[in-house]
Amino acid sequence: MLIASLSLLRQPLNFVATKWLTLVRVAGDPYRPELHYMRGPGPKWRAKVRPAG
Repeated sequence: MLIASLSLLRQPLNFVATKWLTLVRVAGDPYRPELHYMRGPGPKWRAKVRPAG
């Protein structure tokens, strides 16, 4: 009886454990692409490319 009830709990517990590990992995990821977003060429590029005048 006890073994049957443990096997019934195994699948939901595996599901919860998998979701928990995914959440921890995503929340702990330090990479934030919005911090590295580039908006285009800056003033040094414009000064070098544009002709003087």
